[in-house]
Amino acid sequence: MLLGPPGAGKGTQAQVIADRLGVPAISTGDIFRANVSGRTELGLQAKSYMDAGDLVPDEITVAMVKDRLAEDDAKGGFLLDGFPRTIAQAEQLRDSLHELGQALDCVLELVVDEDELVRRLSGRRVLVDGQWVQRDDDKPETVRHRLQVYREQTAPLSGWYDSEGLLTQIGAIGAVEEVTERAMSALETCGGARPDGPSAG
Repeated sequence: MLLGPPGAGKGTQAQVIADRLGVPAISTGDIFRANVSGRTELGLQAKSYMDAGDLVPDEITVAMVKDRLAEDDAKGGFLLDGFPRTIAQAEQLRDSLHELGQALDCVLELVVDEDELVRRLSGRRVLVDGQWVQRDDDKPETVRHRLQVYREQTAPLSGWYDSEGLLTQIGAIGAVEEVTERAMSALETCGGARPDGPSAG
């Protein structure tokens, strides 16, 4: 599993590392989209909350993740990106994985100082009507609020997974390739990239 604040590079590293390990990179965003567009029972339940502007309850989110991890392509291993976000979700995920006969091998935390995160995120631009513009959620004051929410809700996972003996921190400043090599080296020491093939997560 990859842990880290917005702008740390989780999405990029998740795909690269998953490709190197030959396992699927699984994000809750992808899972939500698949369930909602596929009109699954869980997807319809989630959509009712989303349409009302409410957060989707953990029980529904975790159930979607569990269904995804039970698919054939994840049986040989997987990489979770952006989930869990809270300790309550982490506890439910642990129980769900236990029911599937699996467990996380390693949690990699991408470490980047806050000033660098603000610089990265507030420097992003999107193309709109032929012009590069800054998204509202990438403005510096909004970025700092997002980081505050992360510190309050998700950062405690670092200590929780450390107490579980699963956490490894790596510096996430530098070229994508450099960060990937740090991640792969870390995985070798915590069991996520054993030479006998991919493991549970």
